Amino acid sequence: MKDIDMLLNLHPITIVINLLVLGAAMTAHEFAHNFVAWKMGDETPKLQGRLTLNPLVHINWLGWLMFAIIGFGILGSAPISAGRMRDPRRGFLAAVAAGPLSNLALAVVFALMLRLSGLGVEGFYAYSAPELVTGPVALLASLLYAMVFWNVLLFVFNLIPLFPIDGWHIVLSLLPGSWLTQMQIPVVIQRNLRPLSEFLMRPAFKWRDWQMISYYVFIALIFLSVLPLGGVSPFGLFVGQPTGALLRFLLF
Repeated sequence: MKDIDMLLNLHPITIVINLLVLGAAMTAHEFAHNFVAWKMGDETPKLQGRLTLNPLVHINWLGWLMFAIIGFGILGSAPISAGRMRDPRRGFLAAVAAGPLSNLALAVVFALMLRLSGLGVEGFYAYSAPELVTGPVALLASLLYAMVFWNVLLFVFNLIPLFPIDGWHIVLSLLPGSWLTQMQIPVVIQRNLRPLSEFLMRPAFKWRDWQMISYYVFIALIFLSVLPLGGVSPFGLFVGQPTGALLRFLLF
């Protein structure tokens, strides 16, 4: 897919644009986490001075550079905790979901700017072929397109239900502590699919038990995506295709 192939474009203009855009996207994402957590009763973001749009407060320098170059990395962090909130379950869900939703909101705003200015197509070509950028209009169009592209990608990427991504925490917050009783689970599942049987009885607790397994799966998928075997890229499938579809919906 052309959009995701642009992740490997190491042209100096592209790298600079990526670093600027990712800095803004990361700042909005982490600020949203911290601000909503504070509103939900967690005082830690305020005490640590994280209720700010200063990117230096939130940034993970190594992850920021990795994401700008290869498309993967942890951009920042937010010290939020469900246990410090008035309503741990709902408060944590709101705080975690606020991050990806802030990226979606930014993507929508900049997509509207591209549509209203008529620079959507020019932005796509300028960003995908930076060597053809010859003037300030093309550079601006490329920057605006990058704002849409990266914020959409971050929105989709952070919904992956694998630890430590936001999606894993969102699923944990949505799952009930207990669901079915042993009597309600078919005997064939109890005998042959014990992990599934335990999950059906205590979904949230079992999901938390699988945290490290989920983390190892996440790391494995990163390696398979960066060094795809036989042209197969898991994140190209799980992230690239939804990102491309949402980009086309917003811009074209």
